[in-house]
Amino acid sequence: MTGALRSAISGGVDPYLPGIGDDGYAVDQYTLDLDYRVAANRLSGSAEISAMALRALPRLRFDLSGLRVSRVRVNGLKARHTQTPHHLTVTPATPIAAGDRVTVQIDYAGSPRSRRSTWGPVGWEELDDGVIVAAQPSGASTWFPCNDHPSDKAHYDIRIVADAGYTVVANGRQVSSRPSGGRRAWHFVQEQPTSTYLATVQIGRYTSTKVDLDGVAGHLVYPPAIAPRVKHDFRELGAMMALYRRLFGEYPFDGYTVVVTADELEIPLEAQGAAIFGANHAAGDDAWNRLIAHELAHQWFGNSVGVSAWEHIWLNEGFACYSEWLWSEDRGGPTVEECARQHYGGLEEQPEDIVIGAPGAADMFDDRVYKRGALTLHALRRLLGDDAFFALLRDWCADNRYGSVGTVDFLHAASAAAGSGRGGAVRELLESWLFATALPAFPRG
Repeated sequence: MTGALRSAISGGVDPYLPGIGDDGYAVDQYTLDLDYRVAANRLSGSAEISAMALRALPRLRFDLSGLRVSRVRVNGLKARHTQTPHHLTVTPATPIAAGDRVTVQIDYAGSPRSRRSTWGPVGWEELDDGVIVAAQPSGASTWFPCNDHPSDKAHYDIRIVADAGYTVVANGRQVSSRPSGGRRAWHFVQEQPTSTYLATVQIGRYTSTKVDLDGVAGHLVYPPAIAPRVKHDFRELGAMMALYRRLFGEYPFDGYTVVVTADELEIPLEAQGAAIFGANHAAGDDAWNRLIAHELAHQWFGNSVGVSAWEHIWLNEGFACYSEWLWSEDRGGPTVEECARQHYGGLEEQPEDIVIGAPGAADMFDDRVYKRGALTLHALRRLLGDDAFFALLRDWCADNRYGSVGTVDFLHAASAAAGSGRGGAVRELLESWLFATALPAFPRG
C-alpha cells in the first residue's frame, strides 16, 4: 500500500476545510507542464494526475480555482467535465472501480490569483515583478487541479517555461534549466511524497548561491541588490541544520532552498524542501533569526511528518516553535527554559479559551497553538528527561517519515517512550496541555 493511499484512508475530507479535498481517491503523482507569462499573469498548463480509486467512482472531483479547463482525458479517453469556481468534476466514459488505478489528463489556462479563505488570501500571488505561491492551507488549487487535503501526499514532476531573465524555483531536485524559444524551460522532480499545500512555484529576478548545510545541498535564491543582507542573515543555516540533524535525525529531503523575494512579506512560509522569506526578513541584522530556525524545523515537523487533518496543526507549529528555543540556546542566546518562562508569562495574560489539540478552523493559526504547543513539549521533556525525550523525537521523525499523523499518534508514541510505569502520567500531562482550556502549571523538572 502506498503512502498516499494510507494517508487518504486515514485522513478523509477535513472538517476545517469543508468542500475541499476528496477521500474517494489517493493521488500518487502530479506531472505538471506549465507555461507562465509574467507581465500578463497568464498561466497555461497540462496536468497528468495518477491516482488510485478508494471506492467505486462514477466521477472524480478535483479542487481547481479560477482556471478554465479546455480538455480532459481519463486513461487516454475523452471525458466530460463541468466546473464551478473552485471545483472540476470529471465524468469518465465508464465508472472507475474501487482499487483501480486511473490517469487523468487536464488542459487548463487562465490568470491565476489567490483564493479567499478564513485566514486571508492563499495560493498564487503576483509580486511587483514575479510570483509567490503561499498555499497553506487551501491554496494549491489556484495553480493546478488537485486533491487539496494535507494527508494525500504525492510525488511531483514540474516543468515550467517562463520569461527570460527570471529564475524559477519549484519543489525537489532541479533536473534542468535551458533556453527555450527566447524564454527558459525549468524542470524539477520531487521524489518524496508531498502535501499539495507544500507544493510551490516561485518566480523572480533572482540570483542563486550554493551553500553547504552540514552536508546537505543548500541554495540561497534572492535579488542581487540585497545579496550582502541575505548572506549575513542566513549564514547560520549550516549550524541550524547540524543541530536539527543531531536532535531530530537525518534531513529528510534532497536539499534545502531559501527564496528571499524582492517584496516584503508579512510572514515567511515553508514548502517541501524550501522556505520563502520577504526582503524585510533579510535586513542584515539577524532580527529574524528565530524564524529562519522555525522554517527549517518544519522540514521535519509538518513536511516530512505531516498532519492527517488540520486540527492537529500543533504537531507542526508547536514543534517548530520549540525548535526555535533549542536553536536559541545552542547559539548562546536565551535558554530553552528562559524562552519557556517568557512565553508562559505571555499565555497567562491571554484568554484561556482554546483547545490547542483541536482549536477549530478559525483559531488553528492562533499564536497560542504555537506557544502552548511548544510548552507542551517542554513539559513532556521535563517528565521524560532529555535522553528519552530526544530519542522520542528522533523515533517520531523516522517512524513517520513522509507520512501523516494525528495527535493520538503522538500520545501513543510518547506513552510508549515513557514505558509502562509512566505511560499514564504522560497521557495525563499531554491531555492537560492539549485538551483542556485552563493553562497548566509551568513545567518543572
